[in-house]
Amino acid sequence: MKNNKRICVRGAEEFRLLRIASGIAFFLLVIDQLTKLLAEQKLSQLQSIEIIPGFFSLTYVTNKGAAWGMFHGYGMVLFAIGAVVTVMALCFLRKLCDGFRERYIAILVVLSGVIGNSIDRLWRGEVVDFLDFYIKKSHWPAFNIADCAICIGIGIYMLSVLLRPAPEAEKTADNGTAPDGE
Repeated sequence: MKNNKRICVRGAEEFRLLRIASGIAFFLLVIDQLTKLLAEQKLSQLQSIEIIPGFFSLTYVTNKGAAWGMFHGYGMVLFAIGAVVTVMALCFLRKLCDGFRERYIAILVVLSGVIGNSIDRLWRGEVVDFLDFYIKKSHWPAFNIADCAICIGIGIYMLSVLLRPAPEAEKTADNGTAPDGE
């Protein structure tokens, strides 16, 4: 069995880690909002500036829904869901992170993205997207820094869970019994 020993962070070390993770999340939130403001000011609706020909452009679009335009017109419902997710994640942060450093960073990075898009929904009534990747005429839906933060944070969290399971899960897997005597 691999040594996936958890380094438990608590007390002063946990507080220090939370400050660092919060700083990263705040930085991402500021970058997200600044880039959206610049896109809004410098690009008109559906205008594109080609950065890498045939692959990447800056294109100003807005989205009144979620990813790929799903739930179009439900901006306030999505805002409410984002608010509930943020509050719940903060309330259960210690449990979600289970003492793993990278999970604190992952959760707070995800929340920076959720908050960034929630600010758009509340302030503008829609989310500003501007990163446009494509090959020839096939475009991936435009997205923003907040979307990147959400995806990267979820990816880090999933890798952590897969590669560094909690000690209770390892113990259960080793002796073949279910947790809590089930």
